[in-house]
Amino acid sequence: MTQREKRMLLRHYLEQGLSKSALARKLGISRDTIYRWIRNGELDRDLDHEGVRYRARPPVPHKLDPYKPMILARLAAYPKLSAIRLFEEVRAAGYPGGYTRVKDFVRTVRPRPAPEPVLRFETPPAHQAQVDFAHVRLPWGVRYALLVVLGYSRLLWVRFYARQDMRTLFCGLEEAFAFFGGVPREILFDQMRAVITRDLRLEGGPLVENGEFLRFAAHWGFTPRACRPYRAKTKGKVERPIRYLRERFLYGREFAGDADLNHQLERWLETVANRRTHGTTGEPPILRFERDERALLLPLAERPYRSLVLLPRAERAQTKLPPRLPQVAVERRPLSAYATLAAGGAR
Repeated sequence: MTQREKRMLLRHYLEQGLSKSALARKLGISRDTIYRWIRNGELDRDLDHEGVRYRARPPVPHKLDPYKPMILARLAAYPKLSAIRLFEEVRAAGYPGGYTRVKDFVRTVRPRPAPEPVLRFETPPAHQAQVDFAHVRLPWGVRYALLVVLGYSRLLWVRFYARQDMRTLFCGLEEAFAFFGGVPREILFDQMRAVITRDLRLEGGPLVENGEFLRFAAHWGFTPRACRPYRAKTKGKVERPIRYLRERFLYGREFAGDADLNHQLERWLETVANRRTHGTTGEPPILRFERDERALLLPLAERPYRSLVLLPRAERAQTKLPPRLPQVAVERRPLSAYATLAAGGAR
């Protein structure tokens, strides 16, 4: 029982007429203490509004206490030492306790380096766009979301496709350029290196080389760049929208198919994604785009890119295979037949 509680009970019992000697025995305090509380006015104060003061508990000795300096010294020299390694070392030094207490202590005292602040690498208006594919599993199959985000305004364009290949990339970028009304001077790629930097064999088609992508880039006037090595401060402008797309658009929605999926996506981009206040820029992407970026984009090409290697799927399906060579029938005879013919010729 705290002193505050004893004073409250003392005042209560005194009001009922109990003697101070009886109260001293009942509360376990001396009569002098009771007289001192009465003399100093301790019982006349409003104890209900007095803050409760607790004394710190006396430290409880643990088996690990003699070995804590050893653990601290080892962590100071080697901050990444695991708790199990430290447990083995202190046990070899005589520690009689268990692993859990060592693990809990190590978790509280292990030195942790201060996290390095991630500063996004900002680019001037119309200078850069970042592109990536997102793999999405839907009830009717796997679809690939192609995301294009402008580095300055963070204006976002997205569309879902059934394939992740060079043709999809070309079609998607051309749709994105039409959406922006122009072309950024530089486009940064990362995970699509398999699509743009090495050969890609299509179904029944020839090998598509990186040169085809370079011709596409020259047609539209932009410079392609690969993000190597990966850096969050440079590539995060498209990595973060992928997570944003999954959490804010796909999660909890139902779609009736590809057409409905892309229809809802277009409306979401127009009413939500590009009109929200962006967490980094502090402005809606559409506002920064219209004010600072649209007029600085490169002009659109006069016509879509016509690939010399990639035939449109409809044309490729209609392309006739070369006629098969005629088959020559070969008569098979036993060796005895040839022996008979040879004998007849000898006569």
